[in-house]
Amino acid sequence: MKKADVGGQAVIEGVMMKKQDVYAIAVRKPNKEIVIEKKTYQSLVKKNSLLGLPIIRGAVTFVESLVMGMKILTYSAEFFEVEGEFEQSKFEKKLENKYGKEKMDSIIIYLSVVIAIMMSVGLFILLPLGISQLLKPLLADTRLLNLADGFIRVIILFIYIYGISFLKDIKRVFQYHGAEHKSIHCLENEEELTVENVRKQSRLHKRCGTNFLFIVVAISVIVLTMFNVDVFWLRLVIRLSMFPVIAGISYEVLKLLGRKDGILSDVLSFPGMCLQKITTNEPDDEQIEVAIAALKGALE
Repeated sequence: MKKADVGGQAVIEGVMMKKQDVYAIAVRKPNKEIVIEKKTYQSLVKKNSLLGLPIIRGAVTFVESLVMGMKILTYSAEFFEVEGEFEQSKFEKKLENKYGKEKMDSIIIYLSVVIAIMMSVGLFILLPLGISQLLKPLLADTRLLNLADGFIRVIILFIYIYGISFLKDIKRVFQYHGAEHKSIHCLENEEELTVENVRKQSRLHKRCGTNFLFIVVAISVIVLTMFNVDVFWLRLVIRLSMFPVIAGISYEVLKLLGRKDGILSDVLSFPGMCLQKITTNEPDDEQIEVAIAALKGALE
């Protein structure tokens, strides 16, 4: 099996694999059948040379990944909705009557992305900023205040990921996350994609989105510490305005770590790999079969 630049995502009872402009979603339905959906998607980074510039491409890819991830999660969830269990809200009915079901689904997905971003801003920007502001009497130097803000952000990230790992449904998703990594390692090691070969691979991977999350937080500590401002609302504006830049830099760092092997790469990847021990679990054979089906679908 030849090597290929493939990325993936765990979804509800399934896995998505993406190679260049082609991605395949494999989901195991309640009746145990594996259904595979193949689609194409060309990033704006490839369509527009300006958006493909370093740093900018990272910010664009981050937003596109959020939208695509929400679409894929919605698709996989549809197989597990019990008829009559979920009644449409008045808001959803209005949207469907006005725009049709397909357009309504798109609107809801984009709204979900906006809500997810707002929740992330609240949890990882507003909350640590507010806590660090309370430490102002103890930390006279603004840079120390910014460092405290950054370290609080790291702690919140660890607590959040560790907390959700106890949820039953999230545990299942984390198992599929492990299956995704193992099957990609199997491909990269040029071994045949069988359950036996995939099972023996590592469930941790340097190019994982978990690594990206930690890199974003770490880069934010470095970048934001450079701004010597102690007024609360100015600190907030700087954090919001610098986020696309931080995401762009983090994307470039993650790409570099994925391409390079060595001591420096291992050291920089270590915190994110430790986080992956929480965000990935060992999958069973059925989950590995789904990951293999998704990967083969993306490679065909």
